[in-house]
Amino acid sequence: MARKMKSMDGNNAAAHVSYAFSEVAAIYPITPSSPMADLVDQWSANGLKNIFGSQVKVVEMQSEAGAAGAVHGSLGAGALTTTYTASQGLLLMIPNMYKIAAEQLPCVFHVSARTVSTHALNIFGDHSDVMACRQTGFAMLCEGNVQEVMDLSPVAHLAALSGKVPFINFFDGFRTSHEIQKIAVWDYKDLADMCDMDAVKAFREHALNPEHPAMRGSHENGDTFFQHREACNQYYDALPEVVEKYMGKINEKLGTDYKLFNYYGAPDADRVIIAMGSICDVAEEVIDYLNAHGEKVGLIKVRLYRPFKAERLIEAIPATAKKIAVLDRTKEPGAQGEPLYLDVVTALANAGITDKTVIGGRYGLGSKDTPPASVFAVYTELAKAEPKRQFTIGIVDDVTNLSLPEDKNCPNTAAEGTIECKFWGLGGDGTVGANKNSIKIIGDHTDKYVQAYFQYDSKKTGGVTISHLRFGDKPIRSPYYINKADFVACHNPSYITKGFKMVNDVKPGGVFMINCQWDFDELNHHLKADAKRYIARNNIQLYTIDAIDLAIEIGMGKRNNTILQSAFFSLAKVMPEEDAIRFMKEKAKASYLKKGQDVVDMNYKAIDLGATAYKKVEVPADWANAVDEPEHKKLEGKPELVKMVKEILEPVGKMDGDSLPVSAFSDHVDGQFELGASAYEKRGVAVSVPTWDAAKCIQCNQCAYVCPHATIRPFALTAEEAKNAPEAAKIVDVKAGKGKGTYQFTMAISPLDCMGCGVCIGACPVNALSMVAQEGELKQQDVFDYCMDKVSEKKDMQDNTVKGSQFKQPMLEFSGSCAGCAETSYARLVTQLFGDHMYISNATGCSSIWGGPAATSPYCTNKEGHGPAWCNSLFEDNAEHGLGMFIGQDKIRQDLADETRQLIAVEWARPELKAAAQAWLDTMDDGSANAEPARAYVKALEESICTVEELAAVPQFAEHAAQLKAQGKLLCDCDACTLAADILSKKEYLAKKSMWIFGGDGWAYDIGYGGLDHVIASKKDVNIFVFDTEVYSNTGGQASKASNIGQVAQFAAAGKEVKKKSLAEIAMQYGYVYVAQVAMGANPAQTLKAITEAEAYHGPSLIIGYSPCEMHSIKGGMMNCQKEMKKAVDCGLWPLYRYDPNKTEKPFSLDYKKPSVPVEEFFNGEVRYAGLKIKYPETAAKLFAEAQVEADARYETYVALAHSYNKD
Repeated sequence: MARKMKSMDGNNAAAHVSYAFSEVAAIYPITPSSPMADLVDQWSANGLKNIFGSQVKVVEMQSEAGAAGAVHGSLGAGALTTTYTASQGLLLMIPNMYKIAAEQLPCVFHVSARTVSTHALNIFGDHSDVMACRQTGFAMLCEGNVQEVMDLSPVAHLAALSGKVPFINFFDGFRTSHEIQKIAVWDYKDLADMCDMDAVKAFREHALNPEHPAMRGSHENGDTFFQHREACNQYYDALPEVVEKYMGKINEKLGTDYKLFNYYGAPDADRVIIAMGSICDVAEEVIDYLNAHGEKVGLIKVRLYRPFKAERLIEAIPATAKKIAVLDRTKEPGAQGEPLYLDVVTALANAGITDKTVIGGRYGLGSKDTPPASVFAVYTELAKAEPKRQFTIGIVDDVTNLSLPEDKNCPNTAAEGTIECKFWGLGGDGTVGANKNSIKIIGDHTDKYVQAYFQYDSKKTGGVTISHLRFGDKPIRSPYYINKADFVACHNPSYITKGFKMVNDVKPGGVFMINCQWDFDELNHHLKADAKRYIARNNIQLYTIDAIDLAIEIGMGKRNNTILQSAFFSLAKVMPEEDAIRFMKEKAKASYLKKGQDVVDMNYKAIDLGATAYKKVEVPADWANAVDEPEHKKLEGKPELVKMVKEILEPVGKMDGDSLPVSAFSDHVDGQFELGASAYEKRGVAVSVPTWDAAKCIQCNQCAYVCPHATIRPFALTAEEAKNAPEAAKIVDVKAGKGKGTYQFTMAISPLDCMGCGVCIGACPVNALSMVAQEGELKQQDVFDYCMDKVSEKKDMQDNTVKGSQFKQPMLEFSGSCAGCAETSYARLVTQLFGDHMYISNATGCSSIWGGPAATSPYCTNKEGHGPAWCNSLFEDNAEHGLGMFIGQDKIRQDLADETRQLIAVEWARPELKAAAQAWLDTMDDGSANAEPARAYVKALEESICTVEELAAVPQFAEHAAQLKAQGKLLCDCDACTLAADILSKKEYLAKKSMWIFGGDGWAYDIGYGGLDHVIASKKDVNIFVFDTEVYSNTGGQASKASNIGQVAQFAAAGKEVKKKSLAEIAMQYGYVYVAQVAMGANPAQTLKAITEAEAYHGPSLIIGYSPCEMHSIKGGMMNCQKEMKKAVDCGLWPLYRYDPNKTEKPFSLDYKKPSVPVEEFFNGEVRYAGLKIKYPETAAKLFAEAQVEADARYETYVALAHSYNKD
């Protein structure tokens, strides 16, 4: 049967099949599964019909637990229902999964299997999530590549219907879910042919319905539950045959040979691997190579994991096999082995097979790459007389020594003739998007097979991306990174200056293209000696292209991806150049039309220019003998931090974390890292950075106030500090206000930490800042570093105004957030006010990704070593986790208060100690007043404790002192000294701490709302800051209850139809919660006032900050982030107000004026709204009108609230 060929990823393949068999999809966003739900939503909005002739009804729930509940209910009512999830999301569904399975409801959960968070969050792939579901009663079907996802996903749906057992249909997250392959696609007619409509009819007839009522979900006692639970056994016993039946139907249609367990390799193999998932394709490549070279090895691919049909496994194992290695992509600490290993051992033991040695290994946790070298190592181990019983591959375990040695120079096993390309890009520069388009152009417009996979670091936009592209005339089975490429492109010049090992991945004679603004002399200066040697000695064809300046000339700003894409097609010669240009333009139109024809036209121009913009570099002969320059960099700082930076941060920052051994993490087993590491990165990724005009500057500090990355900072300098400053420093007198006549002033800028967003340019009221090339500003790095290290803090310049607050040290700096990010601007400001004594509980999401990258913390300490204590628990429980942090430290403080009262009551305690103790008690709940009394109390305690030696000097206590000395005691054991010593042992808790709970709108409005509501109802003294981006930013821009009417987002492809939830109004109903809505760019002073009032309020507080995001596609880019806030306020979409229960007369302050700008004018400036007008103009007109009515009504509501609360 011929099927259409199409380029797509695993998520797309699963979505294509699931749409056919589903009537309802209850969903919740989670990486890497969200694209499945988004595609289903888009197809439904566009009118696609499933095999039943209807469109799938998509409903977004508030959490994965909610989605599972909705799936359960929808199935119970008789609608074929599915969902898409992974990781923690899947685990939240487990309680409902038990119910769904026991009630024999025929659904499929499509899972792009992902790591479950342990010592750290990891959004990438392994099988730890699905393995946590083994006991639920769900069958489990696994696919190993994109084609298999397309071919076998129908089996899950069909077998669930006929077998009355629900399925987890899973494949490797990212490696399969996001890998693009050219595959054969099912026609829905063929899927309909295989569907048992009688089973569908029986399912509906058995559904709950008042027309034929029944009861489900009863409760049973111990007399009947056990035997009732055993009644389902026959269905699980029969299910493997049902699965085989449908695999047979698929085999008949496709000419394939899918089985429960497929064997691949020599029929008389002596060594066999048993595995499931994407590693099977790697193993097949290695098997082909080894068997062609005289060895006899094989592989058993596990497809149906639950129920585990042991007989079929044993049938698949060659009789000649003497040694078996079972590979698991999960870890179960403390177990005798991982799940698949235990299943295999049990199957063999139960069958009485004892002549085979079975060993078990772990691989690929958290998407650790598993190249052929790892599989070669397994077969080598199996060849030993006594192979390791338990092992790991793909890492170097120098602690427990479980890892197998691997030959990194092992044979190339990829299909002959495969062209391999790598592209090093900057997150957000469009490299990944361009390469997705490129591979689809090649796949859909040539006869070549294709593969694309995308590798990321842990930053948001602005991090390193590596695109791995393969194409060739033979099928590609290479689900691993490319390390020997025909073409490598470096899209950001900072990777050259930082010495990334990119050119080493180019095959001899291959092409290396660098995007830079350099002439030859500058290139010669920046290129490291080892790169020069490799280029010269391996005949590398070197090209440069200045897409940076070209993009600026065209009007595309930092988006130079289209120019570089065009250059690639020109150099790679994969198809005729005129065809490539035509197809690129078609893709550009499809991708960018929603942003306007002007954007499409700019991309057309970029494509035309890029095809000829590159230049060939003649490689000098002396490069072959280039000499390495000595490393001058010396790291300074806290020894533990410097050690972590050298051993972990630096290799990870160069995308070389794979090389780190287990011992590198011995000091961090529990996942705890030092603060302040981001200051050592100096990534230098911004092409343009601000330069400061001291003459124009009015020293308002607004630029620093809005800077997302704390890379522009004001400093007040003494005459001596100014005199000793680097020559490049621009120093002027303080012009007005505090410090005038006392200090001098500079605005220090860190060009190597700046992300080049330009937000500061827009905030400056006098145009004292402008963007210039980074290279011309590098001398300012010395100035910035000097000010950081040598200029003292000037407390007399600090206050809680916009200007004064910026003389306080930011304790959030140089994060991995997107350029222009609003979230970090808010969080940085909070740390300037309270950072030296604050706890942060951070919800999973954007703010945890930019806030908590491993070994690269952007949170830092002051010179006393104090700073934010930061922790991420989960997405859904952040408020509860934060409350727990508060309760834990508060309990210790209350105990200290009790001990302090006892100490005061001790008759002989020193008067000065009693006075200090009482002063501490009097201020212990006042954060602004308690710091000094706490320090004085510690000093008094330390001075009051009597040592044994001091005690011995007093005649009447000499004998007792001798007894204490004999016992090895050092201190007096009287009541006063004993209490003082115990209090001192917990002295870090004496100073009042500031408890903050950070998170985004997805957490606060949706999945975590129940917990948030409970926490604010508790009346405890915690502060909650919600970064409201009005979408799920971290998972790709899905709609949340914070999204507005008319907003286009994932899961709202045709525009959101219901208004935004008013979280602030809900919180105000309690009457004892401080509540504020703020927008830094609209009213900086109001934002600052709200934060300080919230902390001063002794009770729960909730601040919601408007946070424009990359996902909004603001016209003009994120440099307009702060201006966009003002526009949102002016049109009435984002009200500003504060509610302070402390103010008995006028607790409610309305901080914005009646809307003066039409809502649609604001909408026209963001693609998330304007795109709706292009695709669905009638819907847009209707929803935009509703949004205007809502904005007007909202203002009147707040006016009424002001009258009500303030009793006007």
